Amino acid sequence: MTDDATGIGGTEPRRTHDTPPTECTGLAAPAPTTTAGWEQFDVDADVGVRAWGPTRTEAFAQAALGVFALIVSPDEVDEREHREVRAQADSPESLLVNWINECLYVHEIEGFVARRITVLSASDTLAHGVLHGEPFDTGRHRPGTVVKAVTLHQASVVERDGRHQVSVIVDV
Repeated sequence: MTDDATGIGGTEPRRTHDTPPTECTGLAAPAPTTTAGWEQFDVDADVGVRAWGPTRTEAFAQAALGVFALIVSPDEVDEREHREVRAQADSPESLLVNWINECLYVHEIEGFVARRITVLSASDTLAHGVLHGEPFDTGRHRPGTVVKAVTLHQASVVERDGRHQVSVIVDV
């Protein structure tokens, strides 16, 4: 089965998170009917993450949060600290991949996990945001999947009818 919006084949979602954008991105709330969220889906031996929102910044934030949710449930994480993250690339798809991989770098080096992610800006070539969370605590956090990286293979950034949708494949 192939998703018409992204061209990524996959099955039914493994896990879905659909919330008002202010709860996950920290940005001003748009119209009450507008939501942002993410879902995970199986792709061969890897996992896909599809995210959406009324703006590119919200879709990028949701995508990174969907990847972090593979590592540990955001509901188990407290917002005790924050980490600033920046990425650049030559295309929106490469930027999405680089952005999430920079977020994962913070996790890999510092053991930091995110409950909420705020993307302050996301152009075609630059992204800047903040991870809100805390260092991973084996006494409080249940470890999930070990995430190696996000790949450029089948990455997509689409805007249609005022809705932004992004998709990535996560190497696990």
